[in-house]
Amino acid sequence: MQNSLKINNRTFEWGTRTYIMGILNVTPDSFSGDGLIQGEDVIQAALEQAGGFIEAGADILDVGGESTRPGAETVSVEEELARVLPVVKKLDAEFDALISIDTYKAQVAEDALQAGACMVNDVWGLRADPDLAKVVAQYDVPVILMHNRSTPGSAEIREQLGGRYVGVEYEDLLEDVKRELMESVALAKKAGIPDAHILLDPGIGFGKTVSQNLELLNRMDEIRELGYPILWGPSRKSFIGYTLDLPPSERVEGTAATVAVGVIRGGDIVRVHDVSEMARVARMTDALVRR
Repeated sequence: MQNSLKINNRTFEWGTRTYIMGILNVTPDSFSGDGLIQGEDVIQAALEQAGGFIEAGADILDVGGESTRPGAETVSVEEELARVLPVVKKLDAEFDALISIDTYKAQVAEDALQAGACMVNDVWGLRADPDLAKVVAQYDVPVILMHNRSTPGSAEIREQLGGRYVGVEYEDLLEDVKRELMESVALAKKAGIPDAHILLDPGIGFGKTVSQNLELLNRMDEIRELGYPILWGPSRKSFIGYTLDLPPSERVEGTAATVAVGVIRGGDIVRVHDVSEMARVARMTDALVRR
């Protein structure tokens, strides 16, 4: 595995500390209740949230315009662009920050990269849009490849707790996830994306049952053995809610546990809603285990 990654004027030294990605959901239907389209000035709200994230220790701002919660409806390229582009442009103008675009659509990624984003976070691991890998390679930016077996038919929705996946079958959870992640890596490399620009996300919460999510998180070090930096995104997710019987607004402590365990299991970047609290959890866990 490459020891470091330079993005713009920032260098990520893998294994030295945990990096923080703050979530900016420009959606009306985020599962976590933090979507920025709620009738207010979305750009101003995004700027305020981003400023708070940066002050609290966020290394990357991840802007997304389509909810990925279980059962969520897809949005058109035009709608997604209308949501994210004004925010990306304003963030790039106002902050010296690294901006990631959370999309699986090639056109959205390309326009966002032109507007100031500098990395792509694809929840479908280059499987949803065959042109996305070409865009990433053309713009010479890092890409996060996530494992995903989500299907609407396997989602169960409960009021307060939200959606979870049930009846998702794996022959061998870790081996299946690793194999499918490496299939995404192969797609990236075929398009000309270098190893140093590839990060992997085990896809906690995407097409896994509650128990599968718990196992995957606790064995995340096995994913890192594939030789790529690891991003994990446990924040406020339903496997925490179902474990603790709590709605998204009361999952801070549960998320903190998943952040700490992820650091112990070798994670490199954690994607979170509660940046201030989780940055502290990550720093404390780093102090304990990264010596």
